[in-house]
Amino acid sequence: MAIKVGTPGAAELKDYIRDIPDFPKPGIIFRDITPLLKDPAALSLAVEFMTYPYRSQHIDVVVGAESRGFIFGTAVARNLTAGFVPIRKPGKLPGRKISLTYELEYGSDTLEIHEDAIRPGQRVLMVDDLLATGGTMRACCELVEKLGGQIIGISFLIELLSLNGRERLSRWSTYSVLSYA
Repeated sequence: MAIKVGTPGAAELKDYIRDIPDFPKPGIIFRDITPLLKDPAALSLAVEFMTYPYRSQHIDVVVGAESRGFIFGTAVARNLTAGFVPIRKPGKLPGRKISLTYELEYGSDTLEIHEDAIRPGQRVLMVDDLLATGGTMRACCELVEKLGGQIIGISFLIELLSLNGRERLSRWSTYSVLSYA
């Protein structure tokens, strides 16, 4: 049985997510996860919900993007007895790497991954805290696929439905624990 949004326990996690109006700019409601992170039971439950759909998927590596993807990605990797690979902003990885520049709503950004981080054919789970427009996660997935990784799924704690990020990720199976209209 797959855990779905609305499963007892998942909805209660919203009690640990603080709404910050007009941050980082007027009209935006920022979903602050720091109250969830500081509560041991809520953090543990959130990680378990993010992990559960992939327990029988034989994941080799969990990949998370800087920086909140590191928080959840390492915990999910531990739960799955898998390795963890970070994707970082330019200048943060010391070894040989590949990079990808992608378009944002206003401008562009670049992400990097070590070129030896994923072996061809490895089964990969992508993890991040929030699905908004999907641009960053799409870029992360493209980097992993350039290295030959097989993306089994993408797991998010929160999805902002009004931003339609899932559409940009339609090539991959996407799961979110909580959603906001």
